[in-house]
Amino acid sequence: MFTGIIESVGTIKALNPVGGDIRLRVTAPLLDFTDIKLGDSIASNGICLTVVELNQSEYAVDVSRETLARTAMSDWKVGDALNLEKAMLPTTRFGGHIVSGHVDGVGVVRERRQDARSLYFEIEIPEDLAPYTATKGSITVDGISLTTNLVQDNRVCLNIIPHTAQVTNIDKHWSVGSKVNIEVDLVARYLERLLLKKQIEPQSDSAQDGHSKLTTEFLAQHGFMK
Repeated sequence: MFTGIIESVGTIKALNPVGGDIRLRVTAPLLDFTDIKLGDSIASNGICLTVVELNQSEYAVDVSRETLARTAMSDWKVGDALNLEKAMLPTTRFGGHIVSGHVDGVGVVRERRQDARSLYFEIEIPEDLAPYTATKGSITVDGISLTTNLVQDNRVCLNIIPHTAQVTNIDKHWSVGSKVNIEVDLVARYLERLLLKKQIEPQSDSAQDGHSKLTTEFLAQHGFMK
């Protein structure tokens, strides 16, 4: 598990094909490696990956075809900057929100502009993820825990303060058309499953069409919104 608070920005050193998969090598001289060992997890742009090689300032991970298909990693290239976070410990300060490191889908930056000292972004997310987002809710974008200003259909509006832009890859790598990894709030997913368990039968149309039935009207009816 992670918190979405980025610890360091690393750089892709190599993307090597290995037996049909990819071995990703990342150099991160500013990341604290003293408590990292083989088999540990590091979220790299929001993707939970297992360390298989390790030295003083670099690590390597194996990436399956499933991960390549479900994330923005297929667009990565040598030299790209990655947001890094080590798996949280019981003693870790919980500064963001609960992040699993399991990417739900790929979003696309549709707008970027200066808004006073902040950067304003609009990110288009897959339609099936939109029901799990809410205005002033939490969302993980490229591993960063962010608060949504506004959600309009399947567009998420974000304001990024200067500090966040500087300590992540946002300032240099988020431009119009950029693909980003999206993980929705884990609590929203479990909430849907709990509230709809008795309403969705295994053979019903709603169970087969794959669409979420969690709506603002449903949440208001059950006392989760005012």
